Amino acid sequence: MGAISSMVTNLAVLGSPIAHSKSPALHRAAYRVLGLDWHYDAFEVAPAGLEDFIRSCGNQWRGLSLTMPLKQDVMPLLDFADPVAVLSGGANTVLFREDGGGLTLHGFNTDVFGIVEAFRHAGVARLSTVRILGAGATAASALIAVAQLGAARVLVSARSEIKLVALVELGRQLEVDVHAARLDSDNSVNSDIVPDAVISTLPGGADHPYRFDASTRACSVLFDVAYDPWPSPLAASWLESGGRVIPGIEMLVNQALMQVRIFVEGSADRILPREAAVLAAMRESVGI
Repeated sequence: MGAISSMVTNLAVLGSPIAHSKSPALHRAAYRVLGLDWHYDAFEVAPAGLEDFIRSCGNQWRGLSLTMPLKQDVMPLLDFADPVAVLSGGANTVLFREDGGGLTLHGFNTDVFGIVEAFRHAGVARLSTVRILGAGATAASALIAVAQLGAARVLVSARSEIKLVALVELGRQLEVDVHAARLDSDNSVNSDIVPDAVISTLPGGADHPYRFDASTRACSVLFDVAYDPWPSPLAASWLESGGRVIPGIEMLVNQALMQVRIFVEGSADRILPREAAVLAAMRESVGI
């Protein structure tokens, strides 16, 4: 960390919309604990403006966090991508490295780590059968995460047939039995098998057709990646049934911790100095 700690370094989260993002609070809390004079901001950037924004970053920039819809759009712009980003087809973290006077772009997926750690923090160390709602970039990360937690059977429910096919293929690569359920008019997503977990990758405030019976809500843990507004309608229905809910803020904090490792240490696997204190400050910054 010493080679970069004295530099005034710029970082930012990009996305559209971005006003709700809690990433600035999380990252600023981490860098205060680490004693780093780093600036972390949020910028409204649509897919059409992503390449221009990245190319405008100079040597005082350390990296970027990316939200939807930019995680997949950044992939063709990267010089290198970590295996999880390649497997999922999306990167939510870009590290700038100097290479012969220029900057090379290294992409990472920290969402998978965030999901796995959120489950483990809730005491869920292993899964067998899982239901995933949605089929976008976060759903791909969720599928990889549950595979790491031992899931052997996953049912994905979504409207886009093309995206469902892609997740079935990802399941083959992961050696997970993935079944796709395209929903049009049928609002029922219940089956004879009650899953260990239901994972919603849907926007928190969005209306959706998915309805679960009381037995599923009582027996399956719901992991809802949404965090604003909270609780989401789906999470509220789970809580009303006395079910267990893992809020998306847990994923957000843990994926941000891995981003801080990448930005500070240059590697997702290197533990930060005083990492426990860093994580505690990050959690406090978002009220958990």
